[in-house]
Amino acid sequence: MAPATGDAPAAATDRRWLVLVVVAIAQLMVVLDSTIVNIALPSAQRSLGFANSDRQWVVTAYALAFGSLLLVGGRLGDMFSRKWVFITGLAGFALASALGGAAVSFEMLVAARALQGAFGAILAPSALGTLVSTFQDPRERGRAFGVFGSVAAGGGAVGLILGGALTQYLSWRYTLYVNLVFAVIAIVGALVYIRSNRSATRPRMDWPGAILACAGLFLIVFGFSHAETAGWTAAVTIGSLVAGAAVLAGFVLAEQRVGHPLLPLRVILDRTRGGAYVAVFLSGIAIFGVFLFLTYYMQLIKGDSPFTTGLLFLPLIGCILISSNTSSIVLLPKVGPRALIASGMLLGLIGMAYLTRLTATSSYLSGVLPALLVMGVAFGLIFAPAINTATAGVQREDSGVASALVNTMQQVGGSIGTSALSTIALTATTSYLVAHHTGALAQATAAVHGYTLAFTVSAGLFALGLILAIVLLPSRHRLEELRAEAAAITPAPAAAQPAPAPESAPVPVMEPALARAAGPATATHLETHAIPVALLCCSPVINASPRSPVAPSL
Repeated sequence: MAPATGDAPAAATDRRWLVLVVVAIAQLMVVLDSTIVNIALPSAQRSLGFANSDRQWVVTAYALAFGSLLLVGGRLGDMFSRKWVFITGLAGFALASALGGAAVSFEMLVAARALQGAFGAILAPSALGTLVSTFQDPRERGRAFGVFGSVAAGGGAVGLILGGALTQYLSWRYTLYVNLVFAVIAIVGALVYIRSNRSATRPRMDWPGAILACAGLFLIVFGFSHAETAGWTAAVTIGSLVAGAAVLAGFVLAEQRVGHPLLPLRVILDRTRGGAYVAVFLSGIAIFGVFLFLTYYMQLIKGDSPFTTGLLFLPLIGCILISSNTSSIVLLPKVGPRALIASGMLLGLIGMAYLTRLTATSSYLSGVLPALLVMGVAFGLIFAPAINTATAGVQREDSGVASALVNTMQQVGGSIGTSALSTIALTATTSYLVAHHTGALAQATAAVHGYTLAFTVSAGLFALGLILAIVLLPSRHRLEELRAEAAAITPAPAAAQPAPAPESAPVPVMEPALARAAGPATATHLETHAIPVALLCCSPVINASPRSPVAPSL
Protein backbone atom coordinates (compact mmCIF):
# COMPACT_ATOMS: atom_id res chain seq x y z
CA MET A 1 0.00 0.00 0.00
CA ALA A 2 2.86 2.38 0.71
CA PRO A 3 4.09 2.53 -2.88
CA ALA A 4 0.63 3.30 -4.14
CA THR A 5 0.32 6.18 -1.70
CA GLY A 6 3.67 7.54 -2.70
CA ASP A 7 2.94 7.28 -6.40
CA ALA A 8 -0.32 9.26 -6.25
CA PRO A 9 1.24 12.76 -6.07
CA ALA A 10 3.68 11.89 -8.86
CA ALA A 11 0.86 10.66 -11.10
CA ALA A 12 -1.14 13.82 -10.41
CA THR A 13 1.91 15.96 -11.20
CA ASP A 14 2.49 14.14 -14.48
CA ARG A 15 -1.16 14.67 -15.41
CA ARG A 16 -0.89 18.39 -14.70
CA TRP A 17 2.01 18.86 -17.09
CA LEU A 18 0.24 16.85 -19.79
CA VAL A 19 -2.81 19.07 -19.29
CA LEU A 20 -0.50 22.05 -19.84
CA VAL A 21 0.64 20.59 -23.17
CA VAL A 22 -2.99 20.10 -24.29
CA VAL A 23 -3.98 23.63 -23.25
CA ALA A 24 -0.90 25.15 -24.91
CA ILE A 25 -1.74 23.42 -28.22
CA ALA A 26 -5.29 24.78 -28.10
CA GLN A 27 -4.10 28.28 -27.22
CA LEU A 28 -1.52 28.19 -30.00
CA MET A 29 -4.25 27.30 -32.51
CA VAL A 30 -6.39 30.25 -31.41
CA VAL A 31 -3.58 32.81 -31.26
CA LEU A 32 -1.81 31.92 -34.49
CA ASP A 33 -5.13 32.03 -36.32
CA SER A 34 -5.11 35.77 -35.72
CA THR A 35 -2.12 36.13 -38.07
CA ILE A 36 -1.85 32.93 -40.13
CA VAL A 37 -4.76 33.93 -42.37
CA ASN A 38 -3.49 37.50 -42.81
CA ILE A 39 -0.44 36.41 -44.73
CA ALA A 40 -2.61 34.22 -47.00
CA LEU A 41 -5.14 36.95 -47.82
CA PRO A 42 -3.65 38.02 -51.17
CA SER A 43 -3.76 34.41 -52.41
CA ALA A 44 -7.30 33.93 -51.10
CA GLN A 45 -8.35 37.14 -52.80
CA ARG A 46 -7.01 36.00 -56.15
CA SER A 47 -8.66 32.60 -55.74
CA LEU A 48 -12.13 33.85 -54.75
CA GLY A 49 -12.04 37.12 -56.66
CA PHE A 50 -13.16 39.63 -54.02
CA ALA A 51 -12.31 43.32 -53.96
CA ASN A 52 -9.61 45.05 -51.90
CA SER A 53 -12.32 46.86 -49.93
CA ASP A 54 -13.76 43.50 -48.82
CA ARG A 55 -10.45 41.97 -47.79
CA GLN A 56 -10.49 43.34 -44.24
CA TRP A 57 -13.72 41.47 -43.43
CA VAL A 58 -11.91 38.14 -43.54
CA VAL A 59 -9.96 39.37 -40.52
CA THR A 60 -12.66 41.53 -38.95
CA ALA A 61 -15.35 38.79 -38.95
CA TYR A 62 -13.11 36.65 -36.74
CA ALA A 63 -12.26 39.54 -34.42
CA LEU A 64 -15.86 40.68 -34.07
CA ALA A 65 -17.18 37.25 -33.11
CA PHE A 66 -14.22 36.42 -30.88
CA GLY A 67 -14.07 39.69 -29.00
CA SER A 68 -17.79 40.12 -28.45
CA LEU A 69 -18.50 36.57 -27.23
CA LEU A 70 -15.52 35.98 -24.93
CA LEU A 71 -17.25 36.88 -21.67
CA VAL A 72 -20.16 34.58 -22.52
CA GLY A 73 -17.67 31.84 -23.37
CA GLY A 74 -16.00 32.31 -20.00
CA ARG A 75 -19.29 31.97 -18.16
CA LEU A 76 -20.12 28.73 -20.03
CA GLY A 77 -16.93 27.24 -18.61
CA ASP A 78 -18.11 28.15 -15.11
CA MET A 79 -21.63 26.79 -15.68
CA PHE A 80 -20.78 23.43 -17.21
CA SER A 81 -17.94 20.93 -17.17
CA ARG A 82 -14.92 22.89 -18.39
CA LYS A 83 -13.54 19.77 -20.03
CA TRP A 84 -16.56 19.40 -22.31
CA VAL A 85 -16.81 23.12 -22.99
CA PHE A 86 -13.13 22.96 -23.99
CA ILE A 87 -13.73 19.99 -26.30
CA THR A 88 -16.83 21.63 -27.81
CA GLY A 89 -14.80 24.74 -28.60
CA LEU A 90 -12.06 22.66 -30.20
CA ALA A 91 -14.49 20.64 -32.33
CA GLY A 92 -16.43 23.71 -33.44
CA PHE A 93 -13.25 25.61 -34.28
CA ALA A 94 -12.02 22.68 -36.36
CA LEU A 95 -15.30 22.37 -38.28
CA ALA A 96 -15.37 26.13 -38.96
CA SER A 97 -11.77 25.94 -40.21
CA ALA A 98 -12.67 23.09 -42.56
CA LEU A 99 -15.59 25.16 -43.88
CA GLY A 100 -13.29 28.12 -44.50
CA GLY A 101 -10.68 25.98 -46.25
CA ALA A 102 -13.34 24.64 -48.58
CA ALA A 103 -14.86 28.09 -49.25
CA VAL A 104 -16.02 28.67 -52.82
CA SER A 105 -17.09 32.29 -52.30
CA PHE A 106 -16.15 35.36 -50.31
CA GLU A 107 -19.36 35.12 -48.27
CA MET A 108 -18.64 31.51 -47.32
CA LEU A 109 -15.12 32.41 -46.19
CA VAL A 110 -16.33 35.32 -44.04
CA ALA A 111 -19.06 33.16 -42.46
CA ALA A 112 -16.49 30.49 -41.63
CA ARG A 113 -14.20 33.07 -40.05
CA ALA A 114 -17.08 34.36 -37.91
CA LEU A 115 -17.81 30.80 -36.76
CA GLN A 116 -14.13 30.36 -35.93
CA GLY A 117 -14.31 33.46 -33.76
CA ALA A 118 -17.46 32.26 -31.98
CA PHE A 119 -16.00 28.86 -31.12
CA GLY A 120 -12.67 30.47 -30.27
CA ALA A 121 -14.53 32.58 -27.70
CA ILE A 122 -15.75 29.34 -26.10
CA LEU A 123 -12.38 27.63 -26.34
CA ALA A 124 -9.91 30.27 -25.14
CA PRO A 125 -11.41 31.00 -21.68
CA SER A 126 -11.95 27.30 -20.94
CA ALA A 127 -8.32 26.60 -21.88
CA LEU A 128 -6.96 29.24 -19.52
CA GLY A 129 -9.56 28.39 -16.85
CA THR A 130 -8.40 24.78 -16.95
CA LEU A 131 -4.84 25.94 -16.37
CA VAL A 132 -5.90 28.19 -13.48
CA SER A 133 -7.72 25.38 -11.68
CA THR A 134 -5.01 22.80 -12.44
CA PHE A 135 -1.93 24.58 -11.07
CA GLN A 136 -2.26 25.67 -7.44
CA ASP A 137 1.36 25.55 -6.28
CA PRO A 138 2.92 29.02 -6.88
CA ARG A 139 6.17 27.67 -8.35
CA GLU A 140 4.44 25.21 -10.69
CA ARG A 141 1.96 27.92 -11.60
CA GLY A 142 4.84 30.17 -12.59
CA ARG A 143 6.25 27.50 -14.89
CA ALA A 144 2.85 26.82 -16.43
CA PHE A 145 2.18 30.48 -17.10
CA GLY A 146 5.65 30.91 -18.50
CA VAL A 147 4.74 28.39 -21.18
CA PHE A 148 1.27 29.86 -21.66
CA GLY A 149 2.66 33.39 -21.87
CA SER A 150 5.16 32.27 -24.51
CA VAL A 151 2.32 30.85 -26.59
CA ALA A 152 0.11 33.91 -26.07
CA ALA A 153 2.84 36.35 -27.10
CA GLY A 154 4.67 34.25 -29.70
CA GLY A 155 1.74 32.49 -31.37
CA GLY A 156 1.14 35.40 -33.72
CA ALA A 157 4.72 35.25 -34.99
CA VAL A 158 4.47 31.47 -35.39
CA GLY A 159 1.34 32.12 -37.46
CA LEU A 160 3.33 34.34 -39.81
CA ILE A 161 5.96 31.64 -40.37
CA LEU A 162 3.50 28.79 -40.75
CA GLY A 163 1.13 30.84 -42.87
CA GLY A 164 3.94 31.94 -45.15
CA ALA A 165 5.18 28.37 -45.64
CA LEU A 166 1.72 26.90 -46.26
CA THR A 167 0.72 29.68 -48.65
CA GLN A 168 3.96 29.64 -50.59
CA TYR A 169 4.39 25.88 -50.94
CA LEU A 170 0.83 24.49 -50.75
CA SER A 171 -2.24 26.74 -50.84
CA TRP A 172 -3.90 29.45 -48.80
CA ARG A 173 -6.58 26.90 -47.89
CA TYR A 174 -4.08 24.98 -45.78
CA THR A 175 -3.75 27.95 -43.42
CA LEU A 176 -7.26 26.94 -42.33
CA TYR A 177 -6.99 23.18 -42.75
CA VAL A 178 -3.96 23.07 -40.45
CA ASN A 179 -6.25 23.85 -37.52
CA LEU A 180 -7.75 20.39 -37.85
CA VAL A 181 -4.38 18.87 -36.90
CA PHE A 182 -4.09 21.03 -33.78
CA ALA A 183 -7.72 20.39 -32.83
CA VAL A 184 -7.53 16.58 -33.16
CA ILE A 185 -4.37 16.41 -31.03
CA ALA A 186 -5.90 18.66 -28.37
CA ILE A 187 -9.24 16.79 -28.32
CA VAL A 188 -7.51 13.44 -27.83
CA GLY A 189 -5.34 14.92 -25.10
CA ALA A 190 -8.36 16.47 -23.37
CA LEU A 191 -10.26 13.19 -23.43
CA VAL A 192 -7.32 11.32 -21.90
CA TYR A 193 -5.81 13.79 -19.42
CA ILE A 194 -8.44 16.37 -18.39
CA ARG A 195 -10.94 15.21 -15.79
CA SER A 196 -14.59 16.17 -15.98
CA ASN A 197 -16.25 17.67 -12.92
CA ARG A 198 -18.78 20.44 -12.44
CA SER A 199 -18.59 23.12 -9.82
CA ALA A 200 -20.64 22.39 -6.69
CA THR A 201 -22.25 25.83 -6.99
CA ARG A 202 -23.25 26.30 -10.61
CA PRO A 203 -23.73 29.95 -11.60
CA ARG A 204 -26.57 31.00 -13.86
CA MET A 205 -26.21 32.86 -17.13
CA ASP A 206 -26.75 36.59 -16.83
CA TRP A 207 -28.66 37.08 -20.07
CA PRO A 208 -29.13 40.89 -19.88
CA GLY A 209 -25.41 41.25 -19.10
CA ALA A 210 -24.50 38.82 -21.89
CA ILE A 211 -26.52 40.80 -24.45
CA LEU A 212 -25.10 44.14 -23.33
CA ALA A 213 -21.50 42.83 -23.22
CA CYS A 214 -21.72 41.23 -26.66
CA ALA A 215 -23.37 44.29 -28.21
CA GLY A 216 -20.94 46.75 -26.62
CA LEU A 217 -17.80 44.85 -27.58
CA PHE A 218 -19.16 44.25 -31.08
CA LEU A 219 -19.83 47.96 -31.60
CA ILE A 220 -16.40 48.98 -30.30
CA VAL A 221 -14.51 46.50 -32.48
CA PHE A 222 -16.72 47.28 -35.48
CA GLY A 223 -16.20 51.02 -35.03
CA PHE A 224 -12.42 50.73 -35.10
CA SER A 225 -12.58 48.30 -38.03
CA HIS A 226 -14.87 50.63 -39.98
CA ALA A 227 -12.48 53.52 -39.38
CA GLU A 228 -9.83 51.61 -41.34
CA THR A 229 -11.80 51.99 -44.59
CA ALA A 230 -14.13 54.96 -43.97
CA GLY A 231 -12.03 57.17 -41.68
CA TRP A 232 -12.49 58.50 -38.15
CA THR A 233 -15.04 61.15 -39.11
CA ALA A 234 -17.49 58.79 -40.83
CA ALA A 235 -20.93 58.76 -39.20
CA VAL A 236 -20.95 54.97 -38.85
CA THR A 237 -17.52 55.01 -37.19
CA ILE A 238 -18.44 57.69 -34.67
CA GLY A 239 -21.88 56.21 -34.06
CA SER A 240 -20.50 52.72 -33.44
CA LEU A 241 -17.84 53.89 -31.01
CA VAL A 242 -20.19 56.16 -29.07
CA ALA A 243 -22.95 53.55 -28.96
CA GLY A 244 -20.45 50.86 -27.92
CA ALA A 245 -19.16 52.99 -25.05
CA ALA A 246 -22.74 53.75 -23.94
CA VAL A 247 -23.76 50.08 -24.06
CA LEU A 248 -20.68 49.01 -22.07
CA ALA A 249 -21.47 51.70 -19.49
CA GLY A 250 -24.97 50.25 -19.27
CA PHE A 251 -23.42 46.82 -18.86
CA VAL A 252 -21.39 48.00 -15.85
CA LEU A 253 -24.51 49.49 -14.25
CA ALA A 254 -26.50 46.32 -14.91
CA GLU A 255 -23.83 44.12 -13.35
CA GLN A 256 -24.21 45.97 -10.06
CA ARG A 257 -27.90 45.05 -9.86
CA VAL A 258 -28.06 41.33 -10.70
CA GLY A 259 -27.56 38.39 -8.40
CA HIS A 260 -25.33 36.38 -10.74
CA PRO A 261 -23.44 38.95 -12.85
CA LEU A 262 -21.68 37.86 -16.03
CA LEU A 263 -18.68 39.93 -14.92
CA PRO A 264 -18.50 40.28 -11.13
CA LEU A 265 -16.94 43.69 -10.63
CA ARG A 266 -14.76 42.27 -7.84
CA VAL A 267 -12.76 40.56 -10.59
CA ILE A 268 -11.64 43.79 -12.25
CA LEU A 269 -11.79 46.32 -9.41
CA ASP A 270 -8.99 44.58 -7.57
CA ARG A 271 -6.05 46.91 -8.09
CA THR A 272 -3.54 44.17 -8.85
CA ARG A 273 -5.77 42.29 -11.25
CA GLY A 274 -7.02 45.45 -12.99
CA GLY A 275 -3.46 46.60 -13.59
CA ALA A 276 -2.61 43.24 -15.14
CA TYR A 277 -5.59 43.45 -17.49
CA VAL A 278 -4.54 46.93 -18.61
CA ALA A 279 -1.01 45.65 -19.29
CA VAL A 280 -2.35 42.82 -21.47
CA PHE A 281 -4.65 45.23 -23.33
CA LEU A 282 -1.97 47.81 -24.15
CA SER A 283 0.56 45.13 -25.09
CA GLY A 284 -2.05 43.46 -27.31
CA ILE A 285 -2.38 46.68 -29.29
CA ALA A 286 1.37 47.04 -29.65
CA ILE A 287 2.27 43.43 -30.55
CA PHE A 288 -0.28 43.21 -33.34
CA GLY A 289 0.99 46.55 -34.62
CA VAL A 290 4.52 45.14 -34.73
CA PHE A 291 3.45 42.09 -36.71
CA LEU A 292 1.24 44.08 -39.08
CA PHE A 293 3.55 46.92 -40.08
CA LEU A 294 6.80 44.99 -40.05
CA THR A 295 5.12 42.40 -42.28
CA TYR A 296 4.08 45.19 -44.65
CA TYR A 297 7.57 46.68 -44.51
CA MET A 298 9.37 43.43 -45.26
CA GLN A 299 7.04 42.30 -48.06
CA LEU A 300 5.89 45.53 -49.72
CA ILE A 301 8.97 47.69 -49.22
CA LYS A 302 11.85 45.20 -49.08
CA GLY A 303 10.29 42.57 -51.38
CA ASP A 304 10.67 39.54 -49.09
CA SER A 305 8.50 36.46 -49.70
CA PRO A 306 5.82 35.44 -47.17
CA PHE A 307 7.92 32.55 -45.89
CA THR A 308 11.08 34.65 -45.61
CA THR A 309 9.11 37.32 -43.75
CA GLY A 310 7.97 34.72 -41.25
CA LEU A 311 11.52 33.48 -40.72
CA LEU A 312 12.72 37.02 -40.07
CA PHE A 313 10.45 37.09 -37.02
CA LEU A 314 12.24 34.12 -35.44
CA PRO A 315 14.51 36.29 -33.23
CA LEU A 316 11.37 37.85 -31.74
CA ILE A 317 9.90 34.42 -30.99
CA GLY A 318 13.16 33.18 -29.44
CA CYS A 319 13.43 36.18 -27.13
CA ILE A 320 9.78 35.83 -26.09
CA LEU A 321 10.28 32.16 -25.21
CA ILE A 322 13.37 32.85 -23.10
CA SER A 323 12.04 36.00 -21.48
CA SER A 324 8.54 34.77 -20.60
CA ASN A 325 9.78 31.58 -18.95
CA THR A 326 12.57 33.34 -17.08
CA SER A 327 10.28 36.11 -15.88
CA SER A 328 7.44 33.86 -14.73
CA ILE A 329 9.52 31.06 -13.17
CA VAL A 330 12.62 32.81 -11.81
CA LEU A 331 12.00 36.54 -11.53
CA LEU A 332 8.33 36.92 -10.55
CA PRO A 333 8.75 35.39 -7.07
CA LYS A 334 11.85 37.52 -6.48
CA VAL A 335 10.93 40.97 -7.82
CA GLY A 336 7.14 40.93 -8.18
CA PRO A 337 4.92 41.92 -11.12
CA ARG A 338 5.47 45.69 -10.86
CA ALA A 339 9.18 45.59 -11.63
CA LEU A 340 8.83 42.97 -14.38
CA ILE A 341 5.89 44.48 -16.25
CA ALA A 342 7.22 48.04 -15.88
CA SER A 343 10.59 46.89 -17.24
CA GLY A 344 8.81 45.21 -20.15
CA MET A 345 6.90 48.39 -20.91
CA LEU A 346 10.14 50.41 -20.83
CA LEU A 347 11.87 47.97 -23.20
CA GLY A 348 8.82 48.01 -25.47
CA LEU A 349 9.01 51.80 -25.54
CA ILE A 350 12.70 51.62 -26.49
CA GLY A 351 12.07 49.02 -29.21
CA MET A 352 9.19 50.98 -30.75
CA ALA A 353 11.19 54.21 -30.59
CA TYR A 354 13.99 52.44 -32.47
CA LEU A 355 11.57 51.40 -35.22
CA THR A 356 10.52 55.01 -35.78
CA ARG A 357 13.97 55.46 -37.43
CA LEU A 358 13.11 53.09 -40.29
CA THR A 359 13.47 54.31 -43.86
CA ALA A 360 12.75 52.70 -47.20
CA THR A 361 16.46 51.87 -47.54
CA SER A 362 17.09 50.54 -44.02
CA SER A 363 18.54 47.05 -43.76
CA TYR A 364 17.07 44.24 -41.68
CA LEU A 365 20.21 43.79 -39.58
CA SER A 366 20.54 47.42 -38.52
CA GLY A 367 16.98 48.71 -38.83
CA VAL A 368 14.72 45.86 -37.70
CA LEU A 369 16.62 43.10 -35.86
CA PRO A 370 17.71 45.15 -32.79
CA ALA A 371 14.10 46.23 -32.21
CA LEU A 372 12.83 42.64 -32.56
CA LEU A 373 15.32 41.43 -29.94
CA VAL A 374 14.44 44.17 -27.48
CA MET A 375 10.69 43.80 -27.96
CA GLY A 376 10.89 40.01 -27.69
CA VAL A 377 12.34 40.44 -24.21
CA ALA A 378 9.72 43.12 -23.49
CA PHE A 379 6.71 41.01 -24.45
CA GLY A 380 8.04 38.09 -22.41
CA LEU A 381 8.40 40.32 -19.35
CA ILE A 382 4.85 41.59 -19.79
CA PHE A 383 2.60 38.74 -20.89
CA ALA A 384 3.53 35.80 -18.64
CA PRO A 385 3.60 37.80 -15.37
CA ALA A 386 0.47 39.74 -16.37
CA ILE A 387 -1.52 36.58 -17.19
CA ASN A 388 -0.30 34.96 -13.97
CA THR A 389 -1.27 38.00 -11.91
CA ALA A 390 -4.62 38.54 -13.65
CA THR A 391 -5.84 35.00 -12.89
CA ALA A 392 -4.27 34.44 -9.48
CA GLY A 393 -6.53 33.90 -6.52
CA VAL A 394 -9.91 34.15 -8.24
CA GLN A 395 -12.84 32.25 -6.78
CA ARG A 396 -13.75 28.99 -8.53
CA GLU A 397 -17.00 30.45 -9.85
CA ASP A 398 -15.13 33.45 -11.28
CA SER A 399 -12.20 31.63 -12.87
CA GLY A 400 -13.84 31.32 -16.29
CA VAL A 401 -14.70 35.02 -16.45
CA ALA A 402 -11.26 36.05 -15.18
CA SER A 403 -9.68 33.86 -17.87
CA ALA A 404 -12.02 35.24 -20.52
CA LEU A 405 -11.02 38.78 -19.59
CA VAL A 406 -7.35 38.01 -20.28
CA ASN A 407 -8.24 36.83 -23.79
CA THR A 408 -10.72 39.68 -24.22
CA MET A 409 -8.09 42.27 -23.39
CA GLN A 410 -5.53 40.71 -25.73
CA GLN A 411 -7.89 40.09 -28.65
CA VAL A 412 -9.88 43.32 -28.41
CA GLY A 413 -6.61 45.18 -27.95
CA GLY A 414 -5.25 43.47 -31.06
CA SER A 415 -8.40 44.25 -33.05
CA ILE A 416 -8.40 47.88 -31.99
CA GLY A 417 -4.67 48.12 -32.59
CA THR A 418 -4.87 46.62 -36.07
CA SER A 419 -7.74 48.88 -37.13
CA ALA A 420 -6.73 52.10 -35.40
CA LEU A 421 -3.03 51.90 -36.27
CA SER A 422 -3.86 50.98 -39.88
CA THR A 423 -6.07 54.06 -40.15
CA ILE A 424 -3.36 56.26 -38.64
CA ALA A 425 -0.72 54.83 -40.99
CA LEU A 426 -2.91 55.16 -44.08
CA THR A 427 -3.83 58.75 -43.23
CA ALA A 428 -0.17 59.65 -42.75
CA THR A 429 0.80 57.90 -45.99
CA THR A 430 -1.85 59.76 -47.97
CA SER A 431 -0.91 63.12 -46.47
CA TYR A 432 2.76 62.51 -47.24
CA LEU A 433 2.01 61.64 -50.87
CA VAL A 434 -0.03 64.81 -51.30
CA ALA A 435 2.94 66.89 -50.13
CA HIS A 436 5.73 64.78 -51.70
CA HIS A 437 4.23 63.13 -54.76
CA THR A 438 7.35 63.05 -56.93
CA GLY A 439 10.45 60.90 -56.91
CA ALA A 440 11.28 57.27 -57.60
CA LEU A 441 10.79 56.22 -54.00
CA ALA A 442 7.81 58.47 -53.24
CA GLN A 443 5.29 55.69 -52.61
CA ALA A 444 7.69 53.55 -50.61
CA THR A 445 8.83 56.53 -48.54
CA ALA A 446 5.23 57.57 -47.90
CA ALA A 447 4.30 54.05 -46.78
CA VAL A 448 7.25 53.87 -44.38
CA HIS A 449 6.29 57.29 -43.05
CA GLY A 450 2.89 55.85 -42.18
CA TYR A 451 4.45 52.82 -40.51
CA THR A 452 6.79 54.92 -38.38
CA LEU A 453 3.89 57.09 -37.20
CA ALA A 454 2.11 53.91 -36.10
CA PHE A 455 5.27 52.85 -34.25
CA THR A 456 5.35 56.28 -32.56
CA VAL A 457 1.78 55.84 -31.32
CA SER A 458 2.65 52.34 -30.07
CA ALA A 459 5.64 53.79 -28.21
CA GLY A 460 3.26 56.22 -26.53
CA LEU A 461 1.05 53.30 -25.46
CA PHE A 462 4.06 51.60 -23.89
CA ALA A 463 4.85 54.84 -22.03
CA LEU A 464 1.27 54.88 -20.71
CA GLY A 465 1.61 51.22 -19.75
CA LEU A 466 4.84 51.98 -17.88
CA ILE A 467 3.11 54.63 -15.77
CA LEU A 468 0.09 52.46 -15.03
CA ALA A 469 2.26 49.45 -14.14
CA ILE A 470 4.14 51.53 -11.56
CA VAL A 471 0.91 52.97 -10.12
CA LEU A 472 -1.31 49.86 -10.07
CA LEU A 473 0.81 46.73 -9.77
CA PRO A 474 2.24 45.47 -6.46
CA SER A 475 5.90 45.27 -5.52
CA ARG A 476 7.52 42.03 -4.39
CA HIS A 477 7.06 42.94 -0.72
CA ARG A 478 3.42 43.86 -1.25
CA LEU A 479 2.88 40.62 -3.18
CA GLU A 480 4.31 38.66 -0.25
CA GLU A 481 1.93 40.49 2.09
CA LEU A 482 -1.02 39.65 -0.14
CA ARG A 483 -0.01 35.98 -0.21
CA ALA A 484 0.38 35.91 3.56
CA GLU A 485 -3.04 37.50 4.05
CA ALA A 486 -4.59 35.08 1.57
CA ALA A 487 -2.98 32.11 3.33
CA ALA A 488 -4.43 33.34 6.63
CA ILE A 489 -7.90 33.53 5.09
CA THR A 490 -7.80 30.16 3.26
CA PRO A 491 -5.56 27.41 4.67
CA ALA A 492 -3.39 25.55 2.19
CA PRO A 493 -4.22 21.88 1.51
CA ALA A 494 -2.23 19.21 3.28
CA ALA A 495 1.11 18.43 1.66
CA ALA A 496 0.47 14.69 1.65
CA GLN A 497 -2.65 14.98 -0.46
CA PRO A 498 -2.40 14.38 -4.19
CA ALA A 499 -2.38 17.54 -6.22
CA PRO A 500 -5.91 18.46 -7.35
CA ALA A 501 -6.86 17.57 -10.89
CA PRO A 502 -8.61 19.99 -13.22
CA GLU A 503 -12.22 20.77 -12.40
CA SER A 504 -12.06 18.97 -9.05
CA ALA A 505 -9.72 21.53 -7.54
CA PRO A 506 -10.77 23.28 -4.34
CA VAL A 507 -11.54 26.97 -4.42
CA PRO A 508 -8.25 28.69 -5.20
CA VAL A 509 -6.75 30.99 -2.61
CA MET A 510 -8.52 34.30 -2.90
CA GLU A 511 -6.82 37.61 -3.32
CA PRO A 512 -7.57 39.68 -0.22
CA ALA A 513 -9.33 42.32 -2.29
CA LEU A 514 -11.81 39.62 -3.29
CA ALA A 515 -12.36 38.40 0.25
CA ARG A 516 -14.21 41.25 1.89
CA ALA A 517 -16.86 38.83 2.99
CA ALA A 518 -14.31 37.29 5.34
CA GLY A 519 -14.98 39.97 7.91
CA PRO A 520 -15.15 43.71 8.61
CA ALA A 521 -11.52 43.97 9.62
CA THR A 522 -10.34 42.37 6.43
CA ALA A 523 -12.66 44.53 4.35
CA THR A 524 -11.50 47.73 6.02
CA HIS A 525 -7.84 46.83 5.57
CA LEU A 526 -8.29 46.01 1.90
CA GLU A 527 -10.25 49.05 0.77
CA THR A 528 -6.95 50.70 -0.18
CA HIS A 529 -6.25 48.03 -2.83
CA ALA A 530 -9.12 48.98 -5.14
CA ILE A 531 -8.30 50.83 -8.35
CA PRO A 532 -8.36 54.52 -7.25
CA VAL A 533 -9.50 56.08 -10.52
CA ALA A 534 -11.22 55.05 -13.73
CA LEU A 535 -8.77 54.19 -16.49
CA LEU A 536 -9.59 55.95 -19.73
CA CYS A 537 -8.29 54.62 -23.04
CA CYS A 538 -6.90 57.55 -25.00
CA SER A 539 -6.30 57.44 -28.72
CA PRO A 540 -4.82 60.21 -30.87
CA VAL A 541 -7.16 62.32 -32.93
CA ILE A 542 -6.24 62.05 -36.59
CA ASN A 543 -7.86 64.30 -39.17
CA ALA A 544 -8.53 62.10 -42.17
CA SER A 545 -6.95 63.43 -45.34
CA PRO A 546 -8.41 62.78 -48.77
CA ARG A 547 -7.27 59.33 -49.82
CA SER A 548 -5.04 59.35 -52.84
CA PRO A 549 -5.59 56.69 -55.49
CA VAL A 550 -1.85 56.17 -55.73
CA ALA A 551 -1.39 55.47 -52.03
CA PRO A 552 -0.04 51.99 -51.34
CA SER A 553 -2.61 49.52 -50.08
CA LEU A 554 -2.13 48.85 -46.39
